Amino acid sequence: MIEAFRDNGLNTLDHTTEISVSRLETVISSIYYQLNKRLPSTHQISVEQSISLLLNFMIAAYDSEGRGKLTVFSVKAMLATMCGGKMLDKLRYVFSQMSDSNGLMIFSKFDQFLKEVLKLPTAVFEGPSFGYTEHSVRTCFPQQKKIMLNTFLDTMMADPPPQCLVWLPLMHRLAHVENVFHPVECSYCRCESMMGFRYRCQQCHNYQLCQNCFWRGHANGPHSNQHQMKEHSSWKSPAKKLSHAISKSLGCVPTREPPHPVFPEQPEKPLDLANIVPPRPLTNVNDTMVSHMSSGAPTPTKRLQYSQDIPSHLADEHALIASFVARLQHCARVLDSPSRLDEEHRLIARYAARLAAEAGNMTRPPTDLSFNFDANKQQRQLIAELENKNREILQEIQRLRLEHEQASQPTPEKAQQNPTLLAELRLLRQRKDELEQRMSALQESRRELMVQLEGLMKLLKEEEQKQAAQATGSPQTSPTHGGSRSMPMPVHSTSAGSTPTHCPQDPLSGVGGDVQEAFAQGTRRDLRNDLLVAADSITSTMSSLVKELHSG
Repeated sequence: MIEAFRDNGLNTLDHTTEISVSRLETVISSIYYQLNKRLPSTHQISVEQSISLLLNFMIAAYDSEGRGKLTVFSVKAMLATMCGGKMLDKLRYVFSQMSDSNGLMIFSKFDQFLKEVLKLPTAVFEGPSFGYTEHSVRTCFPQQKKIMLNTFLDTMMADPPPQCLVWLPLMHRLAHVENVFHPVECSYCRCESMMGFRYRCQQCHNYQLCQNCFWRGHANGPHSNQHQMKEHSSWKSPAKKLSHAISKSLGCVPTREPPHPVFPEQPEKPLDLANIVPPRPLTNVNDTMVSHMSSGAPTPTKRLQYSQDIPSHLADEHALIASFVARLQHCARVLDSPSRLDEEHRLIARYAARLAAEAGNMTRPPTDLSFNFDANKQQRQLIAELENKNREILQEIQRLRLEHEQASQPTPEKAQQNPTLLAELRLLRQRKDELEQRMSALQESRRELMVQLEGLMKLLKEEEQKQAAQATGSPQTSPTHGGSRSMPMPVHSTSAGSTPTHCPQDPLSGVGGDVQEAFAQGTRRDLRNDLLVAADSITSTMSSLVKELHSG
């Protein structure tokens, strides 16, 4: 986690600095991609899904207002709390972010840490039980005094811990026993084995429950929920239990170790070995030296620096080795951790190798020394140039990646900064609305025309039937009756008020004047042709409208 913070430059930013969601996504991506590289192929994770889940959870927990920005301290506190690892290492890192140069905890920063970390249970609806209050700091440290690292660890890792942080060690215990196997049968659900916690009754003989049955309050037989239960996070065979009981009765059991090692009260200052310990000769370029960084963690770095004043450096190296031996004798408890022991051993081995190499170089003639020095200087310059080019290439890759992400995901802020783009977008939307309205009007007009055409076809059909019936069924009349009855023919009215009274009602009277005028004359073939022409006109109009919509 610390490596990811450094790779993304968070260690150089102030705690109150705000970072964007895109940069947070870059940090999370680097974490999961580096983690996936270190996992075996059988335990690979879905990186994209993991990044999306964690990013959305952090935004929901820490950016409820939707500002799109989070502080550096919030990101560090949340990721350090949720990452996998020992609780001791997490608390040490958190204390380093809240302490001053003298190793004293700053209460204002601890209060800010509680505000940030208690947003995690609030995000899963546990705010009423573990929410932040103004008295949260007082509940952790009732007396306002100087809080050093050991006091901070004793308070946070106590049993029970502070009330507002009870959930933190519980989550670590759950994660620790998640895959622990117990070859014991559950007395309630009769499951042949258990995973996770195992609970054993202190009153009922050989009565054991799995964590699911215990958490649900299940009980059967003589057992009751009021009985005292003991929680087991591991499985011991009967042989181990017997040997442990015998050792305990004989007093061979070692005293219980403290919950955490005792650390020095004063923070260790990082050692600057650049001018004290030169590197080995170039006969073995792959050797690396360990240099202390700001956090105290050793990181291998290739150094190719020589010193012309060899006797003074030999004296400095002897003094440094003597100081390390004194520290090993005086602070044995502090240096019990394997990482610190390995660090000191590697440094001492490094110094011994340098002494042997320097002694061999001192026996050489001055011409060989000057020649080697010039060659080493050229190689150092070449390596420095290559490192600078590599750094520039990495920066360029990072810049191009950010530009690609910003281009692929345009934000509303960028759209607001380009008025030309907004104007074009507004015109396109307006044009789209106009075309949709025009299409709707044309569709409505087409529907009305089709209805009118259908009505005209019905009228023509009825007129043909009437003419056929009159031609076959009506008797021939004599011319002496004064005049024969005339066939009903359409008569065009020249005024709206005049109405023909000497003939039946016009079958086209319900149609507009233009349509009536078009269909009042000509044969039936002309009428059908006109109908087909009108239908073709409607079809061509709709086709042109569709083409215009597609082109727009």
